[in-house]
Amino acid sequence: MSKDAVTTAEAASRTTAAQAPADAGDSGYSKDLKARHINMIAIGGAIGTGLFLGAGGRLNSAGPGLALAYLVCGVFAFFVVRALGELVVYRPSSGSFVSYAREFLGEKGAFVAGWAYFLNWSTTGIADITAIALYTHYWSLFTDIPQWVLALIALAVVLVVNLISVKIFGELEFWFSIIKVAALVAFMLIGIFLLVTQQPVGGETPGLHVITDNGGWFPAGVLPVVIVMQGVVFAYASLELVGVAAGETAEPQKVVPRAVNSIMWRVGLFYVGSVVLLALLLPGSMYSGDESPFVTVLSRIGVPAAGDVMNLVVLTAAMSSLNSGLYSTGRILRSMAMAGSAPKFTARMNRSKVPYGGIVLTSAVCVAGVGLNFLMPEKAFEIVLNVASLGIISTWVTIMVCHLAFARRSRQGLIERPKFRLPGSPVTEIVTIAFLLTVLVLMWQDPEIGRRTLYLIPVIAAAMVVGWFAVRKKVAQNQLDKSYEELGIE
Repeated sequence: MSKDAVTTAEAASRTTAAQAPADAGDSGYSKDLKARHINMIAIGGAIGTGLFLGAGGRLNSAGPGLALAYLVCGVFAFFVVRALGELVVYRPSSGSFVSYAREFLGEKGAFVAGWAYFLNWSTTGIADITAIALYTHYWSLFTDIPQWVLALIALAVVLVVNLISVKIFGELEFWFSIIKVAALVAFMLIGIFLLVTQQPVGGETPGLHVITDNGGWFPAGVLPVVIVMQGVVFAYASLELVGVAAGETAEPQKVVPRAVNSIMWRVGLFYVGSVVLLALLLPGSMYSGDESPFVTVLSRIGVPAAGDVMNLVVLTAAMSSLNSGLYSTGRILRSMAMAGSAPKFTARMNRSKVPYGGIVLTSAVCVAGVGLNFLMPEKAFEIVLNVASLGIISTWVTIMVCHLAFARRSRQGLIERPKFRLPGSPVTEIVTIAFLLTVLVLMWQDPEIGRRTLYLIPVIAAAMVVGWFAVRKKVAQNQLDKSYEELGIE
């Protein structure tokens, strides 16, 4: 039989719908990530730059009501990662939601999802190297070094580490997460001690009166709390990393549910709990976006070394986020490249089975971020944070849409849902999508940065359209070749 005698439709009909399709982008990886790596990656995804650096400026503008924003966004973030977790148990893939978009939404959906995620993490990487430079400037030894130089050094170090092997990545994330958790627990214990003993913090006696005497929970009204949700969503941006990492662990169906289920209490303890504690220790006006709020508190209790230690911890958190971003985009881009929707070189792997092509491409975009640190050092973090928010919102919406399609096929009897499920489907997905789209509307309320960020949506959409038309023939050919291969046609 010749190729001309077989159409793509006929080839597709030979594949039973009940089978989970294999993803070519999943081949070649090692399975070196252990259960402890996945668990700590999940924790690390819930504790990052958004809390350690972003909470300071948001406390200043929104007040103690920021805790409510973290709680609301945290609930929806949990829904997203729970939906992704179910898809992972159904079919683990290093391509994660891009692979699921390919299965349930088609190649166009996978193309948009993948490049939106690349936009998210490449800009998040810029935010991370900016944060690293800001943290380093805390010490007088580095004050005279330009911010952009510090950002470039940080990028170079993490790039080299990420290219070594996935096992090294897992070990680094494990210990990064241990440091972050230990530091937050230590800070909360110190804060509780200060509250119980009424020890002054920078001349201010801690307690509930710190909130009530400074305008209450919403000193500037509810609107600022609502507006900051756009940045709060960014704080949870690494949670979906669990889905990517599942493709390089030996027992994803066993490990991922445990990691996902533990996320909710971490959100309550680390985000909501720490923000409330910060608000009880100092008025919101005493925090700033230029310094970690934890450093602000510890530096004011008369132990300068405490501030130095916490600053080192938040520096570690930013390095961890950057490391995770390079890791995940490398895998996502390889999945896309194998389907023909990303540059061919991003499919390449080194001897350690690391997809270095995609990692290098993401790093190249981060180099542009070094230039942003050179031109606008005081605004670099907020600018890229808002752009990254567009990417993460798009990614989360894609995950929920994929899950809606997945659940619909299950109801049709075409596939079987695992026992580990997103509760309340399909209402949960619809409400989550509505919330995420509302966050975009909220960005319009910030005329300085948020509204300008929204102006980028038509530009990004146009770039997606142009990009799709540039690769669609290659994608179609790849699909046809795959169909012939499945049928054993030469």
